[in-house]
Amino acid sequence: MAIIIRLDRIMADRKMSLNELAEKVGMSNVNLSNLKTSKMKGIRFETMNAICDALDCQPGDLFEFVKE
Repeated sequence: MAIIIRLDRIMADRKMSLNELAEKVGMSNVNLSNLKTSKMKGIRFETMNAICDALDCQPGDLFEFVKE
């Protein structure tokens, strides 16, 4: 099982930079970059809520499940 993070695609669709999203969400660029590149092992609902609010998207837009 694999969860694919689609944050980069949503950011590109919204024409939003990593720095701009980090500022809106209140996260560091490093942590947001780690999320974007699937280097994080988990995410808080509070953080996911802030990202979805800033990008005007649903959690399902950010994550995709792929069966291996």
